[in-house]
Amino acid sequence: MPARADKILLIIILLLVVGGFFIFSSASLGLLARDGARFTSVAFSQITFGLIGGGIAMFVMSQIHYRTWRKYAFHIFVACVLLTLLVFIPGIGSEYGGAKRWINLGGFSLQPAELLKIGFIIYLATWLSGMQKHIRDTLRGTLPFYGIIGLVGVIMLLQPDTDTFFIMATAGMAMFITAGGKWRDVALALVAGLLIIAILATVRPYVRDRITTFFNPSVDEQGSSWQVNQSLIAIGSGGFSGRGFGQSIQKFEYLPEPIGDSIFAVFAEEFGFLGTFFLIMLLAGFTFRGLRIASHAKDQFGMLLAVGIMTLITVQAFLNIAAMLAVAPLGGLPLPFISHGGTALLATLAAVGIVLNISKHQHKHR
Repeated sequence: MPARADKILLIIILLLVVGGFFIFSSASLGLLARDGARFTSVAFSQITFGLIGGGIAMFVMSQIHYRTWRKYAFHIFVACVLLTLLVFIPGIGSEYGGAKRWINLGGFSLQPAELLKIGFIIYLATWLSGMQKHIRDTLRGTLPFYGIIGLVGVIMLLQPDTDTFFIMATAGMAMFITAGGKWRDVALALVAGLLIIAILATVRPYVRDRITTFFNPSVDEQGSSWQVNQSLIAIGSGGFSGRGFGQSIQKFEYLPEPIGDSIFAVFAEEFGFLGTFFLIMLLAGFTFRGLRIASHAKDQFGMLLAVGIMTLITVQAFLNIAAMLAVAPLGGLPLPFISHGGTALLATLAAVGIVLNISKHQHKHR
């Protein structure tokens, strides 16, 4: 009898994707009214690349045995690195808001970092599972691990994409701990991370502004603190049950990027505490179900792969929500499954397809 994917995780994913598109559709009204664009132009990549392409990618990935990726992990990682480096080539890479994160392909834009995240997790899971006996050895385990993290760090910080690198590094550390790495080495990595943040705050004003805004949201209400303050107004306006679907006011005039990193605030204004509680419970269920699959994986590679993918998605989701609630520094992280970004949704669904395949081959526990 053929193995089946985890039904509970699949149902949660479908609820997030379908519900996310309705949330995106409502949030896009604010952008359309502001810029005079058409819904089809805004939603085209979301539907074609995200929903259709992502749905196909999730199905295909769920059918490919997860151990297949181990055979080609190095080549996948190198290909993703080279693809990401194309953002720095004039005429191929495009710049928006001072960041070089996209490449143009025949009239379509692609954010290769979304693919690099998956390639990074696949390669790191392969490397850590192969170095199981030496993971606690400084020269053969810890330093090479830091080298892999450092490589993607240089690429991401040059774009600059500090937020994505933070997510990737967090996923990498979660995998390192799962593989048996020393907590002392994790603590050293955290210290190094704090030093990097301090350096970035001195050389990049927007990083310093984010930190300042986090500690004092009222420091520049018409400037760096505008988004977080407008987000808090939107969330507070939602009350217990919300204004109703499509009835957000903040998305029309005040919230920057209503279909991007501010989309949770739009959702909270329209659906209130009840809606946000349901969304957070869905994300929590997604997290715990994915980690349960990781704990029941038949081999260490499958376990590390599932841990890395789940950490990538869930940490990003909860950091986005926390930033909108002013309990984490504001970043440019989109909300997985919901925010605008066809490439991001495609990559996310492809990644969860791998987790679904791991669930087909997990140890069965009563």
